[in-house]
Formats: sequence, structure tokens, C-alpha cells
Amino acid sequence: MAASSSLFSCSMHMELFSPKISKCPTDFVCCRSKISYMFDTDTLNAIFKVARDMENIERNSPESQILEGYLMSTIFYEPSTRTRHSFESAMRRLGGEVLTTENAREFSSAAKGETLEDTIRTVEGYSDLIVLRHFESGAARRAAAIAGIPIVNAGDGPGQHPTQALLDVYTIEREIGKLDGIKVGLVGDLANGKTVRSLAYLLAKYKDVKIYFVSPDVVKMKDDIKDYLTSKGVDWEESSDLVEVASECDVVYQTRIQKERFGERLDLYEKARGKYIVNQNILKAMQRHAVVMHPLPRLDEITVDVDADPRAAYFRQAKYGLYIRMAILKLLLVGW
Repeated sequence: MAASSSLFSCSMHMELFSPKISKCPTDFVCCRSKISYMFDTDTLNAIFKVARDMENIERNSPESQILEGYLMSTIFYEPSTRTRHSFESAMRRLGGEVLTTENAREFSSAAKGETLEDTIRTVEGYSDLIVLRHFESGAARRAAAIAGIPIVNAGDGPGQHPTQALLDVYTIEREIGKLDGIKVGLVGDLANGKTVRSLAYLLAKYKDVKIYFVSPDVVKMKDDIKDYLTSKGVDWEESSDLVEVASECDVVYQTRIQKERFGERLDLYEKARGKYIVNQNILKAMQRHAVVMHPLPRLDEITVDVDADPRAAYFRQAKYGLYIRMAILKLLLVGW
């Protein structure tokens, strides 16, 4: 079965197209040459179970070679450390091989004017799956529309970062022990942060979730996310008091103010930067079971003395990302 594959490539709903899954479970909808499913909680739990299995794979075991003979291409038009390395590590830990293009805007044929579509059509001839990071919203959907192999959205500008959302929800489940009935504070650059946008979509799948938005005025969460949450019956509110929000929440999800999204308006960047910082005062306000998360990299929005607190989950969060991406690659290439 040949088809394109797109993980969360759509802006308002998240879906996966996979050419390699031969048997459709009940939460799949098969259509022509594509198998697609919406991410409901049963599907998410199934993915998380596979990720748990990935945590327990021993080196040089038969399970560590399940992707032997498969080749993954990573094409990154924007800088990335964790996403690119975790995908490449995930592929190699499962026995597969990797072709990589870092900073593809300068060090690929894009620098000569080649279109994204032509790049995808070319690279798909060399590999079994493409992981794409792009600076434009909707780029992964464009790539999936013309590709004959899976395209995994590794972040598209200020749009979506679906695999990050999966690992974030997985982290919350592992750290807090539940997903229903939680309170989450999303802090920082909410207008340009693709991680918080995708996380908000996934949190809306769970019951009795409340989301707090804490951000400088210039980077408030956009209305499309607020409208989506409202349409799903998710309770949310905006606040300017991080201490109060931290005292209420199970998760404080901090993000950096993204200088690269401000263009020439550095005055606005400087105005927003440093307004909300997770430090010892925030830790004192937080509940003992709560955690601090961050998609990384951080600048000064979490002080380094927070790292020693057991509630600082962001480096564990990065490690959970490896297991989630191992699970994604397994499911896309060899199925359940």
C-alpha cells in the first residue's frame, strides 16, 4: 500500500496517514490508499504503551533491530538539537540508518531555489521515511500531499510540533500519573510557540482539564486555539499572575520568548523577554507533586538553580521524547 504519511500536518486537527499498517484497529478509518486516524485517548494510550515498550528495549536484542534495512531522511530547514538528534537516535537504536540534512535552507538545493515539493520528490527515492522541520506553517502537509512515503512533521514554523505534543503528554502521564482532571499552565511565547499550540490540542482530548495562559501581551495565545478549546468544552483562562497559576497547576509548562519570530521588532522582543521566569519563588508556590516542563532550549526563563529540584522535569521530558519517537518510527514503518 503506497501513500503519503503526515503526522499532525493539519492546522486544526491532528491526523496520521500511514502506508505500512496493514490491519485497521477500530479507531482507524481507511480511505482509498491512505489509512488515517484521529488521535483519541484510546489511540494515544496505545502509542504510549508502545513508547513504554521502547523504554525497555535492551541493546543488541532482537527488538533493537526491528527497523534494520530501513532508511530515514531528516530534512531540517530550521535549527534543532533535541528533535533531530532524538529522531536520529531513535532510528539507530531500532537498527535503522539515517541520512541527514541540517540547516537545509543553506546547505541543500533549497539554497539554489529548489522547491520543497521537488526536494521531497527527490529524497523519497532514497529513503523509507522523511522527518521534516520547516520554517513555514503547513509545510508538512504540502510535503505529505505529494510524497509516496511517510512524512513526519518535526515542526513547521509557528504552526504545529505534533511529536513534541505527544512526548509532552507522555511526560505528564509518566510524571503526574494521570491526564484527566489536571491543570496546566502554559507560560511564555504562546503566540509563536508551536509546542504549546500542539499541546493544547492534545490536552483537549482528556476530561476535566483546565489550561491557564500566562504570557506577555505581545505574545498571547491566538484565538484559533482558544476557540478550539471552547468548542471542545475545555476550561481555560488567561492570567498575568504566574505565582497564583503555579500554585493551582499540576504542570507549569514554560517556553522561551522566540527572538527569531520577531523579525526586526526587537523592541517587542526585549519587552516580552524576562517578564515571566520560573525561579525559586515559583517553586515555593507550586504543589509538591507538580512539575516544571520546557520543550528546550531555554535561555533565562528558568533559572539554573531550579534544575536541582525533583519537580524540574524538562531533561527527563527530553529523554521521554526518544521513546515516543522510537514508537512513532516503529508504527509508521512496521505497524503495531
